[in-house]
Amino acid sequence: QVRLVESGGDSVQAGRSLRLSCTASGTTSCSSETEWYRQVQGKEREWVAAIGSDDTTSYADSVKGRFTISQDRRRKTVYLQMNSLKPEDTAMYVCKTDQLLCGKVGDHWGQGTQVTVSS
Repeated sequence: QVRLVESGGDSVQAGRSLRLSCTASGTTSCSSETEWYRQVQGKEREWVAAIGSDDTTSYADSVKGRFTISQDRRRKTVYLQMNSLKPEDTAMYVCKTDQLLCGKVGDHWGQGTQVTVSS
């Protein structure tokens, strides 16, 4: 079983930076990919970025060039470095992972961390 805990959310002004963390407990070697999503109340959840077990990364167009996803396997943590923040980045940021490398289906989600960007 995997449990995810996000941290690093805060209220900041536009143009500033934040680094979010998604720390896992349990077996993380089975994860094929960890993703960040964000959600604003009343809107659909939006995919933000992903990092694979081979360190390949991908980003939504809305954050490309501003956000960077990375991982520290020793710390079992995936980071989302967010630069040049905009008010439209305001959302609850949630991470998700899987255990597909061990043949287990099902996603594991964290509870989220709130990011608020003011103009």
